Amino acid sequence: MKNFKFLLFAFITFNAFAQQEPNLARYKSADEKLKIWLKYCNELLDADEYLQLINASEKGVLLAQNKPAYLSKFYFLKGFGYEFNNNQYKEATTNYEISLSYAQKAKHLKSIASNCMRLNYMYYSLNEIKKRDNLILYIKKIIDTTKNIKTQATLNGSLGEYYLSYYDYETFIGYQLTAINYKKKLPKDVANTENIGISYCQIGSAYAKMKQYNKALEYLNYGKPNVKTSPYVSAFLCNYYLQCFVPLRNRDSIKKYYNLIYTYPSAKDSLFLNLSFANRSLSEYYINERQISKAYSYAQKAVSLGKKSADDEILMEAETAMGRVLYEKGEYQKAIETLKKASVNALTYDKESFVTINKKLSQSYAALGQWKEAYHYNEIYSKYSDEVMEQSAKQSIANAEARYQNKTKIQEIKNLSTENAIKNIQIQDAKQQRIFLISGIALVCIIGLLLFKQNQSRKKTNLKLQVLNQELDEANKIKARFFSILNHDLRSPISNLIHFLHLQKENPELIDEETASRMQQKITIGAENLLSSMEDILLWSKGQMENFKPQFRKTEIAVLFEETKNHFSSIEKIEIIFENPENIILKTDENYLKTIIRNLTGNAIKALDKTQNAKIVWKAWQENQKKYLSITDNGPGGTQEKFKALYNDSEVIGIKSGLGLHLIRDLATAINCKIEVCSKPNIGTTFTIIFK
Repeated sequence: MKNFKFLLFAFITFNAFAQQEPNLARYKSADEKLKIWLKYCNELLDADEYLQLINASEKGVLLAQNKPAYLSKFYFLKGFGYEFNNNQYKEATTNYEISLSYAQKAKHLKSIASNCMRLNYMYYSLNEIKKRDNLILYIKKIIDTTKNIKTQATLNGSLGEYYLSYYDYETFIGYQLTAINYKKKLPKDVANTENIGISYCQIGSAYAKMKQYNKALEYLNYGKPNVKTSPYVSAFLCNYYLQCFVPLRNRDSIKKYYNLIYTYPSAKDSLFLNLSFANRSLSEYYINERQISKAYSYAQKAVSLGKKSADDEILMEAETAMGRVLYEKGEYQKAIETLKKASVNALTYDKESFVTINKKLSQSYAALGQWKEAYHYNEIYSKYSDEVMEQSAKQSIANAEARYQNKTKIQEIKNLSTENAIKNIQIQDAKQQRIFLISGIALVCIIGLLLFKQNQSRKKTNLKLQVLNQELDEANKIKARFFSILNHDLRSPISNLIHFLHLQKENPELIDEETASRMQQKITIGAENLLSSMEDILLWSKGQMENFKPQFRKTEIAVLFEETKNHFSSIEKIEIIFENPENIILKTDENYLKTIIRNLTGNAIKALDKTQNAKIVWKAWQENQKKYLSITDNGPGGTQEKFKALYNDSEVIGIKSGLGLHLIRDLATAINCKIEVCSKPNIGTTFTIIFK
C-alpha cells in the first residue's frame, strides 16, 4: 500500500469547514484580494472540495499576475485539486512543476519543500524515473544548505519515501528517523503530532515488509497515540496492524482491527482503498488457514472495493490475492486471466507481489499442461525471487549486526558503572585520608607520591585499552571481510542449486527422464563442488581469523583454473574457457587469488544473463617479464562509472552493486597486483590482473 499519501496531513488542518465564495469587490487593494482568495482556496482544500478548488485556484492565478509567491501557492493548490479529483496525476504534475518554478523565483523555502514532496510522489506514480532521480538530487542540495527545521522535516521524509520505493528499507528508516527528530523540534500542534505518528507507522510498515513483525508492531505502537484525532490515519493504522497479525496468525487481533476499520469515517478518497486492503488481508489469512471458500469471499470484496478506489496499486494487490485463491480452487484459467491483469503494474508498485504473480502463473500453466508458458513464468519468478531474497538477507545481516552492537554497548555501560562505583569508593577513602593529612608534611608527601604512581598506572592501563580496542576493530574488519567473501562466493551456486531443486519439486511434469537424470547428475556434481568450495573457504577463514595476511608461495594457475571450473559447474548456457598454454606459475597467495578469480567469474556470469551465445574466456600469459591473467566476456559491456568501486574507496556499495569490486580491489592490493578494466558497449568487458 502507498505510504506517500500519509504526508498529506502536513497541508491539511483539522475540523475545517467550507465557507461561501468571498465577494472581492469589498476589498480595495490587490494584496487584500489575494489574501482573502487564498484563504478561501485553503478552506476548499480542508473541506475536500477538489473540483471547486481547481476552479478557484485558476481564478487565483489570474489575480496573482506577476507575484511569484502567490502564483506558486495557487498553482500548488490547483495541482492538489487535480491529484485528488480522481487521481489526475499528469495535470497535477504539470501544476506542481509550475508552482515549484515560481517558488524558486520567490525563494519561498516552505513552498519549495511542499512541491518537492508532492512531485516525488507524482513522478513515482507516473513512473518518471529520470525526473524523480533529478528531483532527489535537488532535494539533497536543499537539505545540505538549509537550517530550517520545517524544511528538514519535510524533505528528509520525502527522501525516505524515495528509498522505500526502491526497497532500500535501511536508508528509508534512517531518513524517516531523522525527519521525526526534526518534527519533534516543531511546535506541538495537532498536525505536527499527527505527522510524527504517521512517520512511526511508516517505519512499522517497512519492518513488516522485511517480515520483522514484532519490530513493526513496536513502531506502530509508538505511532498509535499520536494519530488518535484522525479517523483517516487510524484506518490506515489498522491495516498496518493487519499487515503484521495476518502472518503471525493472531486471530483475535485480526478480527479486532478488521472490524475497527469499518467504524472509522474515512475521507472519501481513502474509504474504498482501506476497505480493499483489509479484505485482501483477510483473504490471505484464510488462504494460509486452507479455508478457501472464505478466502474467495474476502478476495471478491477486495477486488470490488479496489475498483471503486480508482487506485491502480490497491487493485493490483487485490487481484493478486484473487489469483492465488482461484489457483487454490483449481480454476487455473481464471487464475491466469486475473494474475495477468494484476501483473501489468505489479513490478512498478511492489516487487514481492510481482514475484507472487509469476509463481502462481507458472503453477497455473503447469496445472493445465502448458509447459512452455509455465517455464517462461518460472524463469521470471526465479530471477526476481532471487532479488527479493537478497534484500531480505541484507536486512537480516544488518539487524544481526545491530543486535551485536547493542549488546556490546550494554556491556560497556555495565563496565563503566562498575568503574564509577569503584571511583566513588576511592573518593570516599580520599576524604577520610584528608583528615590525617593535616598531621604532617611527611604524610602529604607520601600521599602525593602514591597519587602520582596511581596516575602513571592509569595511563599505562589506558594505553593497554587503546591497543585492545585497535585489535578489536581490526578483528571486526576481518570478520566483515570474510562475511563478504562467503556471501559473494557461495550465494550464486547455492541459488542455482535451489533453483534446480524447486523446479524438480514443484513442476516435475516439465522434466522428462533423460533431463531428470542429467539434472540429478548436475545437482549432485554441483553440490559436491559447492561443498568442496565451502570447506576450502571455511578452512582458509579459520586459518586467517587472527591475522588476515597473505601467505606467498608458488601457485599453479592450472590448478586454480580447474577449481574455478568445478565451482561454476552448475552454470548452464554459458561457455567458460581457460587458456594457459605456458603453464604459468606465480608466487602469490593461492586463496586470495582464488577469491579474486571466483568473484570476477561470478560478475561475468551475471553480466551475461541475457546474452545469446554467452562466453567467458580466462587467459594466463607472460610478457616483458610480467605475468598476466585476464577474463573476457561478450556481454553488454558498460561505462567506466559502473566500475568506480574498483578504484574509489569512498564509493557507496551494497549487496547488488560494488561489493564484489571492493573485495577484489582489497585482495588484489594485498597480494601486490593491479587490476585494469576495459569495457565496450555491445562488445564485452575485459578485466586484466597484472602481477608486479
